[in-house]
Amino acid sequence: MRQTFEVTGGPSLGQQNLPLLRAQMKAQNLDAYYIPHEDAYQNEYLPAAFDRLTWATGFTGSAGAAIVLENTAVVFVDGRYTLQAAQQLDADLFQQESLDKLGPFKWLSQQELNGKRIGVDLHLVGQNAFEELADCAKLAGAEIVPVTKNPIDEAWTNQPPEPKQPVVPHDIRYAGEAFKDKLKRVGASIASAGADAAIITSPASIAWVFNIRGGDVQCSPLPLGRAILHADGSADLFLHQEKVSEELKPHLDGINILPMDQLAENIAKLQNKSVSLDPNLASAWFFKTVTEAGAKIVIQADPCALPRACKNEVEIAGSQQAHLRDGAAMTRFLRWLDSEEVQSGTVNEIQAAQKLEFYREELQGLKDLSFETISGAGSNGAHCHYRVNEATVKVLEKNSLYLVDSGGQYLDGTTDITRTVAIGEPTQEMKERYTIVLKGHIALARLRFPKGTTGSAIDAIARQPMWALGLDYEHGTGHGVGSYLGVHEGPQRISKLPNFVGLEPGMIVSNEPGYYKEGGYGIRIENLQFVTQPRDITGGDIPMMEFEALTLAPLCTRLIESGMLTPDEWIWVDRYHQRVLKELSPLLAGDDLEWLKDACKEL
Repeated sequence: MRQTFEVTGGPSLGQQNLPLLRAQMKAQNLDAYYIPHEDAYQNEYLPAAFDRLTWATGFTGSAGAAIVLENTAVVFVDGRYTLQAAQQLDADLFQQESLDKLGPFKWLSQQELNGKRIGVDLHLVGQNAFEELADCAKLAGAEIVPVTKNPIDEAWTNQPPEPKQPVVPHDIRYAGEAFKDKLKRVGASIASAGADAAIITSPASIAWVFNIRGGDVQCSPLPLGRAILHADGSADLFLHQEKVSEELKPHLDGINILPMDQLAENIAKLQNKSVSLDPNLASAWFFKTVTEAGAKIVIQADPCALPRACKNEVEIAGSQQAHLRDGAAMTRFLRWLDSEEVQSGTVNEIQAAQKLEFYREELQGLKDLSFETISGAGSNGAHCHYRVNEATVKVLEKNSLYLVDSGGQYLDGTTDITRTVAIGEPTQEMKERYTIVLKGHIALARLRFPKGTTGSAIDAIARQPMWALGLDYEHGTGHGVGSYLGVHEGPQRISKLPNFVGLEPGMIVSNEPGYYKEGGYGIRIENLQFVTQPRDITGGDIPMMEFEALTLAPLCTRLIESGMLTPDEWIWVDRYHQRVLKELSPLLAGDDLEWLKDACKEL
């Protein structure tokens, strides 16, 4: 199996490691230390070697931060992880605060820390974040001290080694565009920003622009490396030499592949040049190093990010094929969930996650999961990003709900789907809440919008049915998704948080409103969808874009309270199920096909 279910994190880690961290802080004359979740590559999902926040606190979520002082330690988590953090953090050692509403920097500005020295590792903090951290520390009367040795790394005696998996070509039949053409396109963007070169720090952008993939990050085929892209279309790629496979060299013909330890000296060669850096992605270390090299910094969003997000026709076609196969595996799993074996209330969350992985493995094309399966029964489903393990595992009890959020990595696409299923007989409340979530999902799925519309401008459309009843959910409505890359990918997103990137044709985003009743159950319905080309509307004045569903798998009609749907919503559900049946039927047989026919009957 690709995923494990042993207990990770938890209060004991904080009890063991917080004193070790404070000892290192004292040795470096630090009164406080700032710990971001992200690593030097700004990864969301971390290699074990870089999971410093978990080591120090015991919190295992994919977003967060901490500030450790001499006698106080505060951990900041967003709404997805509020319940999880309460279980994993030792309440005697850590205070829990909101990452969204307060955040570590605002919290810091409200403290009285006159003369205190706050350590920060410049490799781990983006430039924008570093500037905000420094400003807030100043308001508190404190001083920011860049550390030369990360105190966590110094205290972490059994820290795993940095991953150095082989980097391999990603075939053009999946990428749809030669890397040299991408480099020319990106080079023109760099030149238009007034720069001679751009330092690319995002592994996803490096994977995309060079048509390469790696294995350094769990559930994401990312190669950890750096690159300098020049306006003339030439490029330097920096990798640990152990990762340079034999097939990589001929693939990257004409590209300078250099050892990672030569990065700083090659930045120094940019003296008197104009160098593009993204302050949201590039760490403060890059800004410091480029400045010391005597180069002029040009602020520019990662020039690979937007073209990477706008999938070409080959990538969209590949994603459609990946979702067909994944939908067949998901349908077989949903049929199993509907069987007497599961409906009797004896199967647990781990067994369910393993069963779903088994069906995906049978596809013979699965490269990895796109994230560790969220398999939440009953009250565990109320944890938005619950990670099942042996200590918290629950049985899928009768007369309860089961939430499963999962996905696969395939050479032709990345999938992410959430379905909520009734085990036994659902209550009336469960059916009503499910239907409200479905109404929000449908509202977003049916939306038409003009070019330039941002995700933050349409987020409320999915929430409106819930807001009308005084309900809401503490996570975004949609995130970008890569093409055999990260399951969470920017720059686009659909959320309450401000976002100034307009939705463009070819962008893949999720549509996943939810409802979570603490101590009771969780509901989420998630499909991936892509933005279509603008189309003329009969009688309209301007072309409109729409979303087209990629995810194909039945909804749980036993949870739909049909009387709460409008006629248009009924039609949407029936048409979606007609498409699911038509496109998945050739991939299924026997009991699986018969079950699908029944699951897709008109409401």
